[in-house]
Amino acid sequence: MSDNVVLPALGESVTEGTVTRWLKKVGDTVAVDEPLVEISTDKVDTEIPSPVAGVIEQILVQEDETAQVGAVLAIVGSGAGASSPAPVAEPVAAPAPVAEPEPVVVPVAAPAPIVTPPTPVAAPVVAPVATPAPVVAPATNSDAGYVTPLVRKLASENGIDLTAVAGTGVGGRIRKDDVLAAATGSIPTIPAAASVPAAAAPVVQVSALRGQTEPMSRLRKVLAERAVASMQQTAQLTTVVEVDVTRIAQLRARVQGDFTARAGVKLNFMPFFALAAAEALRAHPKLNASIDGENIVYHPTENISFAVDSERGLLTPVIRDAGSLNIAQIAQQIADLAARTRSNQLKPDELGGGTFTLTNTGSRGALFDTPVVFLPQVAILGTGIVSKRAVVVTDEHGNDSIAIRSMVYLALSYDHRLVDGADASRFLVDIKTRLESAAFEANLGI
Repeated sequence: MSDNVVLPALGESVTEGTVTRWLKKVGDTVAVDEPLVEISTDKVDTEIPSPVAGVIEQILVQEDETAQVGAVLAIVGSGAGASSPAPVAEPVAAPAPVAEPEPVVVPVAAPAPIVTPPTPVAAPVVAPVATPAPVVAPATNSDAGYVTPLVRKLASENGIDLTAVAGTGVGGRIRKDDVLAAATGSIPTIPAAASVPAAAAPVVQVSALRGQTEPMSRLRKVLAERAVASMQQTAQLTTVVEVDVTRIAQLRARVQGDFTARAGVKLNFMPFFALAAAEALRAHPKLNASIDGENIVYHPTENISFAVDSERGLLTPVIRDAGSLNIAQIAQQIADLAARTRSNQLKPDELGGGTFTLTNTGSRGALFDTPVVFLPQVAILGTGIVSKRAVVVTDEHGNDSIAIRSMVYLALSYDHRLVDGADASRFLVDIKTRLESAAFEANLGI
């Protein structure tokens, strides 16, 4: 008996998806809920698990092909005829129908023994797959060679040599969990290699993509199209202010232990920026609006999108009605949405409905940047790295002195069709005043 694997509904506004990669081949065995295929939509990339266990008999939608929600992607059978080389396309048929148009299955039957080894350890599957099929090798090397900035930073902080870590991600890609496991000794690494970064000068890791050519992913195409459309249809510019967040840094240090114990997440600067922005948006509705033809739509709630650097590209999940939340609730939502974004578990609807965006440029070490506003929003706030430096401070008597303070740049990009420079400056000054006062004790939520 055979079962159909269909493209499930991935959100209220999602009607179709593109197959970006099959994680199994015809003839492979698949378990219930085991990732089967990667699907890309105009909102999110995600893995589709198999609803049944069995053997892949047919793949009906090939890579880079688009299917409607509800369309049959593949057929999974009981595998009764798996030992016979011919009956792959037929559910229970005898070996007779070899003439059916499934000759592609014959080469796949040969690597079947290779599928057996994955039972002990998932990682070794990467090497056997890349060897027999020259077509697969570039994709595998490309995936395994790419390491996200987050993973690379985590490895550097823990003194882990990435070349000694076996990735468990798709195509052998090294994930955050792999580095954490290597740091705790859960995954064997090469001792000599792991000790090299501490003793030797940093070695530039040459990407496997160097000198290669690859097609854009669907997500990258969508981002490219929207970025170009936004720049062509809007008049964008950026205003920057410098903010002293020393008092917030002191507040964090004072309540960090209690906050983490009660909220379940660490307290960083991002929730403070988000709450201050949400409060300022209530007083400056132009920044929380959109243009509809010749009309201005002022949104009734502050739905703040925030940028997440994932393996697949930049995604912006949404914190809804952020102005009604406290610091703990915002911190919890940021941690949850970011984690599910990076693990491809985000629902497409969680990426829609944002009215204003925050992007933490400082997480990558930059002082500030000039972020791009994406339609239909009219503004985006970039937060730079919080760093200690010597600045001039003035006391209540007007006396100046030099002190070491925690400083940050806030860069607001906006659509000049609706927002003027004075509007942007007033908005930023209100955020600056709120942050520098650091009166957030009543908003901690613990």
